[in-house]
Amino acid sequence: MSNFRDLPINQLQFYATAPYTCSYLSNRLARSQVATPSHKIDASIYSDLVQVGFRRSGAFTYRPICDSCSACVPVRIDTENYKPSRSQKRVITRHAHLTNDIVDLKNSAEHYDLYLKYQSARHSGGGMDQDSREQYRHFLLQSNVETKLVEFRDSNTVVAVSIIDILEDGLSSVYTFFDTENKSASYGTYSICWQIDLCKEMGLKYLYLGYWIKESKKMSYKTHFHPLQGLIQDRWIPLESL
Repeated sequence: MSNFRDLPINQLQFYATAPYTCSYLSNRLARSQVATPSHKIDASIYSDLVQVGFRRSGAFTYRPICDSCSACVPVRIDTENYKPSRSQKRVITRHAHLTNDIVDLKNSAEHYDLYLKYQSARHSGGGMDQDSREQYRHFLLQSNVETKLVEFRDSNTVVAVSIIDILEDGLSSVYTFFDTENKSASYGTYSICWQIDLCKEMGLKYLYLGYWIKESKKMSYKTHFHPLQGLIQDRWIPLESL
């Protein structure tokens, strides 16, 4: 399914939000299309929604529908044909000693502390570095679909946490936060490489990475993974051709 008209609209309703300040591009306003009610969006329906560009934040399922901007491009990695670059191979080797544990969503003080440190280092002043435990829980630990939490540990210390949704045709990388104090580490890149391998193990073709904005430096890392596809006018096409 890759067309909005094919969605199970008899079960869902869609509404547009009022304009709000864009989080990614300065001096721009954004709007979102929201799918409701959230309790009817199960794993199967959510898989269909992701294929047409939706994403979730907690129980909130949305996609951008900005009035005069189409900068947000949904992207996914074709995991069947992915081959790591030289730098990615080095990252995989460097972090091969890390252990991982795939668990159900859980509220952990260790995770929350790491999350706040990550937000303070990477997104200081954006508001999320001041998230309360309740805000953290609603953002990452609330889900109506099939979601797993992945802990990456170096010895007994959690150095990265990834939240992933399991879809019918792939995995959706919801969010990853990690230790930023180790300047020689590349935990973000490693987590994506690991998720690609997990897709292959599970026989899933795609790893969905959310949105990519060409003008946003914070999102440029997504273009380092090939082959990468973008959703343009209801069609998934190679990002290299954009």
